[in-house]
Amino acid sequence: MRSVRARAAIGATLVVAVALVAAGLAVLLVLRANLIDQADLQAEVAAREVAGQLATGTPYDDLELDDEEDHPVQVTDEEGRVVIVSKDLRAVTGTGTSGVTPAPSASPSLRDGDDDADDADDDDGSRPGRGEVSSDDPDFSDGTATVDSTTADYRFAAVEATTPDGVTLTVYAGAPLAAEQEAVNTVRGAMLTGLPLLLVVVAGVTWLVTRRALRPVEGIRRELAAITASEDLARRVPEPGSRDEIAALARTTNETLTVLEASVERQRRFVADASHELRSPIASLRTQLEVAEAHPELLDLPGAVADTVRLQVLAADLLLLARLDAGEKPGSATVELGALVREEVSQRTGDRIAVSVEVPQGGAFEVNGSRGQLSRVIGNLLDNAQRHAEGSVAVSVAADGRGVRVEVRDDGAGVPEDERERIFERFVRLDDARSRDDGGAGLGLAIARDVASRHGGTLTVGRAAEGGAAFRLWLPRPA
Repeated sequence: MRSVRARAAIGATLVVAVALVAAGLAVLLVLRANLIDQADLQAEVAAREVAGQLATGTPYDDLELDDEEDHPVQVTDEEGRVVIVSKDLRAVTGTGTSGVTPAPSASPSLRDGDDDADDADDDDGSRPGRGEVSSDDPDFSDGTATVDSTTADYRFAAVEATTPDGVTLTVYAGAPLAAEQEAVNTVRGAMLTGLPLLLVVVAGVTWLVTRRALRPVEGIRRELAAITASEDLARRVPEPGSRDEIAALARTTNETLTVLEASVERQRRFVADASHELRSPIASLRTQLEVAEAHPELLDLPGAVADTVRLQVLAADLLLLARLDAGEKPGSATVELGALVREEVSQRTGDRIAVSVEVPQGGAFEVNGSRGQLSRVIGNLLDNAQRHAEGSVAVSVAADGRGVRVEVRDDGAGVPEDERERIFERFVRLDDARSRDDGGAGLGLAIARDVASRHGGTLTVGRAAEGGAAFRLWLPRPA
């Protein structure tokens, strides 16, 4: 019951069952209504035939009552007394009266002096005139009739007729309902017999179709279980050749595995590179401390401080990268980049090369984000420019379309075109020959691009007019 196949089969079976039951009831109701309409027509025809004979003045004893067994007839007068009945009619219900024996005085005739009353009766629009049969629709009713010794259900039609003598009679003629009941019972029996068989077929077909449709899902599940057990993210789930939702699920799963594999590999490299970077300053610091312990006069205090500072900076960089990888939101504070650049440059009085600042007066260079993270980006770009510049470093701020552009330029050797993307990778230093102290850990540009990306901006590098590198930071303005 918990499987998709079982729920789909049960659901489809219930839906089909409800639909078939509703359709079956509708068919039975329509069939019964049509058969009753036929019975009404037969009863009306039989009643009008007898009423026509009475309207023409046919004596009661000479009435032709054909098919008395199929169409029993009862005629009553205005006072409800039985005037005529079919020969073999023994009992009747559903007509004006249940009597089946004509009354002894059931042969009325006009009396002299009653012409005015008769004329008044003829003027009554609710009754047919002398020698006429009512043209109104007859009244129909359900009842039973016993003809000889057989009792059956009938549909009776009541038709009025006025004899030439001015006597208004009501003719009740019946039509049997046995055919209607038999047809309805036959159809009902066929439905009750065929419905369970049809539901079994629907359930079986739904089970098989669902099983076939979900077979690729089972293959995907098994492969994912194997990947989880083996921890081999290089494996992929099978992709069916169809273009349905299951194929899309398989493709999306493989894309997720690809991203996950790349992320895990990146994390492994990150841990390995971080361990490698941390090992050197820690080893250097330990060596200096061990030497100082044995020979205090040989303590290189500035070197120890430098190694400690380097460890502190590296730990801060690693912590920031970990927070960025964890998806830390940049915040929504308003930051004025022009003021931020001036503030960052003003704090760098001890730099090897003075930094020139180009920020237009009166410009609005506001963006949304984290002031601390954006300050870190500008600081990293200035540090990189100071490290590679020959004699000048410049930073400018300007409006650029719907955003703000900050450009940091130097007059150094620049960045080769084929290396302009690689330098933004973590722990990448293009000059492997230079010392780690001069070259840094290779995290500054990686952090700068990650921060720019999480603020909805970009960070690229090109060639500066001074001949060196030009790093361009673009950030969108608030909407």
